[in-house]
Amino acid sequence: MSFASPLFLWLFMPATLLTFWALPSRHRNAVVAAASLLFYTWGAGPHTLLLLSAIAVNYGAGLALDSARLRGRPRARRGVLLAAAGWNVAMLAVWKYAGFATEQIDALTAALGLGHSPIVTLALPIGISFFTFHHLSYVVDVYRGSTPAQRSPVRFITYIAMFPQLVAGPIVRYHEIAEQLGDTRRDRLGDLAAGFPRFALGLAKKVIVADSLASVADAAFAQAGGAVNTPTAWLGASAFALQIYFDFSGYSDMAVGLGLMFGFRLPENFDRPYSAYSVTDFWRRWHMSLSRWFRDYVYIPLGGNRGGAPRTYRNLLIIFVLCGFWHGADWTFLVWGLYHGALLVVERLLGWDRPPGAVWALALRRAATLLLVVVGWVFFRAESMTQAWGMLRAMFTWRPGELDEFVAWAANHQRTAVFALALAVVALPASRALGPLIQTGRGTAARLARAAVTWVAAPYAAVLVAAGTFSPFLYYQF
Repeated sequence: MSFASPLFLWLFMPATLLTFWALPSRHRNAVVAAASLLFYTWGAGPHTLLLLSAIAVNYGAGLALDSARLRGRPRARRGVLLAAAGWNVAMLAVWKYAGFATEQIDALTAALGLGHSPIVTLALPIGISFFTFHHLSYVVDVYRGSTPAQRSPVRFITYIAMFPQLVAGPIVRYHEIAEQLGDTRRDRLGDLAAGFPRFALGLAKKVIVADSLASVADAAFAQAGGAVNTPTAWLGASAFALQIYFDFSGYSDMAVGLGLMFGFRLPENFDRPYSAYSVTDFWRRWHMSLSRWFRDYVYIPLGGNRGGAPRTYRNLLIIFVLCGFWHGADWTFLVWGLYHGALLVVERLLGWDRPPGAVWALALRRAATLLLVVVGWVFFRAESMTQAWGMLRAMFTWRPGELDEFVAWAANHQRTAVFALALAVVALPASRALGPLIQTGRGTAARLARAAVTWVAAPYAAVLVAAGTFSPFLYYQF
């Protein structure tokens, strides 16, 4: 069930809010937990049993790690942690990567003349990458003693399965929301007033901007297997860069807004990433909850930037290989991760990870960073390495020609106007992000922005949804 679907907008969300308002505040977590399991079951079907089993295992592991019986037995506690973490990683590996691994084995045995080997085909449970990372961070934090275990199963289900962030984040660490789970005092109208404009902003980003640009990007990448020309390749790469930003940041705005409507403050996930002055800075602004997760649970335990430059560079490359494969089981994602990891290493070697002093240097660095990020998105979007190389060859080897007829048809006047508007938003100065401004900003500009998204953008987006022009969020596939 997508946030940008008629079923969610006109049935699920209103019914859940009405139930939440009708019952006493102490039932807030139970309402959200029940609604979240229904939400997941609607989209995932039998895979809900996988989610429930993961919840049960990690809930039990947390209780064991925080129990008086194991408190003085470090080896036993470590064994529980390793068992829980191993179970989570194995679950993710089987469901997300077994198919890819068996395909590579099959290709190798065929190349060696040994015949074909069996290929595992499993349907990917939606949101598995996200709820697995929630579980891993939870058991690690309880093991470290940085947070006590959650003893209420209802509150634990609410944390893990909370429908605003279950399928595509942001990735919420338990300590970020533990106190909120226990605070059931609610200002329902105040929460609605704070959350709905943020939700409306995300809906507009997704339906009005991202879905319009998707047609242009899809048409351009479809030509990459043939003799795609340079204008078509650059238009397709640029359209996808804008599409994925407005799609994913739109989802995050909707998630934060929905959380607010139920009294939860979820962490921010974007901070104008295309305003970054370096790729290092880009990763401080893009999918921030994922970057923080890898920093705290992988990069720092590996040694971080301690132990000298070679070890730091090794750790960066490891992080971004994992980041690439976290997004998907394909060589294109691995190359995308290695590409970003290599850029971060180069920036550290040259000192470009620090902000420049002069305004002109900042503008140049910002333009160069955006160019590098757009190139990286080609690997991320491509369905194969062949398609990716086809796009990149056309982008950097001049191939004159008019836009392909299918791309030209997709880039109609309305979508061209949306494309120009999206570019204008990206080109704005790197000031405060619009989402937090709408949510907590004061003054005339903030009030006008809230009114515009609530009374103009959201109704127009709702009309487009009713007309059937919405599509699934890109990060639903991860």
